[in-house]
Amino acid sequence: MQLQEFHDKHGHLTNFSGFTLPLWFRGIIQESLAVRNAAGIFDVSHMGRALTQGKDSQRLLDHITTNDVASLKNGQGQYSLICNHEGGIKDDVLVFRLQDQEHLIVYNAGNREKDHDWIQANSRGLDLKITDVSDQVAMFAVQGPGARQLVHSLSKTDLLDIPRFGCAWTELGGSKVLISRTGYTGEDGFEIFVWDSSIDDPAKARAVWNLILEAGKPHGLEPCGLGARDLLRLEAGLCLYGTDMDETTNPIEARLGFVVKLNKEFIGKQKLQALKEVGTPRTRVGMVTERRVIPRHGFSIVRQGKAVGTVTSGTLSPLLNTGIAMGYVEKEVGQEGALVEVQVRDRLEKVKIVKPPFYDTTRYGYSRKT
Repeated sequence: MQLQEFHDKHGHLTNFSGFTLPLWFRGIIQESLAVRNAAGIFDVSHMGRALTQGKDSQRLLDHITTNDVASLKNGQGQYSLICNHEGGIKDDVLVFRLQDQEHLIVYNAGNREKDHDWIQANSRGLDLKITDVSDQVAMFAVQGPGARQLVHSLSKTDLLDIPRFGCAWTELGGSKVLISRTGYTGEDGFEIFVWDSSIDDPAKARAVWNLILEAGKPHGLEPCGLGARDLLRLEAGLCLYGTDMDETTNPIEARLGFVVKLNKEFIGKQKLQALKEVGTPRTRVGMVTERRVIPRHGFSIVRQGKAVGTVTSGTLSPLLNTGIAMGYVEKEVGQEGALVEVQVRDRLEKVKIVKPPFYDTTRYGYSRKT
């Protein structure tokens, strides 16, 4: 990790997917609220990143991902999934078209080797070059209502015109960087890819990180760890790979069918087409507890004394001051407004099924009105 020295000095560390990363710096709640109300900066350099370059770059990515890569113009990106031949989710990814015949794909840290091997295996016979740049390009996320203006003020080019899921090149702190606008917190903001900043020579990454950190401090920006990232993405109702989905989960039951484009050919299409037609026996739902308790991963979801599902993610939301969770339930149970219970140790706690995000979208999130 390019910022390991900073994390070792200032962070409370944990192991995540083989990386030693900050769980928190000043506190998970404080960092989460900073992102909701001002801005936060996350080091997400542990994510996997690969460049595909050549005549068949789009062809490869359209074959291995569920969304429509062919529809992307230069400077556009999309959220997508990689599925296996049975329609199970191998990973969720971001795909950006940087220029003609060149794409950047971003995937989860725990799937670095698996995804890269899958990309390579499916590229045989195609005319393109695949380069793993995970350890050569640092990656930060600056999120929150003040994030875009902050990063824009440090750039030599206008960044405010970058649309949602767009990307553009600029310079920060004397370094060449790619800026994208996706977000894994529910809030608006940018991801910053610091080019040519390797683990062995991280000077450029450190300079960009310190530049943003110092410029943002007067405006309430906080360095944030994995704890805040997980809390924020759950409040936004976003899935975490390996927790809310894996290769035993398909996009239809995970309610990610909006990125499955059946008008093209891709790995797993036939299975997913059939599932879309007949439906799935279970579905992913959001839940809010009646009392201030936390439904944990693996807890049973119960209705009328019968187990009808399982919690996959749960936390205590500082915005709602109550427990929130996601999980899978039998489809007939998963209607918005339905009342069920969660087995919390030796007692049943009442929960209501709701549609994420969990917060008031007029006050929080990238589409906030205030």
